[in-house]
Amino acid sequence: MFTLISRLTARELLLRQTPALLLSLLVAELFYKWHSFLLETGGFLLTWFVLDAAGAALTRLLERRSGTGSTVS
Repeated sequence: MFTLISRLTARELLLRQTPALLLSLLVAELFYKWHSFLLETGGFLLTWFVLDAAGAALTRLLERRSGTGSTVS
């Protein structure tokens, strides 16, 4: 978590992590009723990870299709 916060700028945190974080909180609150703090926290963190990975993959795909992605030679 420290690495996440220290390596990203405030703008990147707001634009890239906030949507995944809020959606993960909503999913965890509505669906994760495992009566265990540890299990529900793990589920929340895993959901955040999956949603963030899906968002990053979608962003890369859209950048490639529009041609705005950076190319490394």
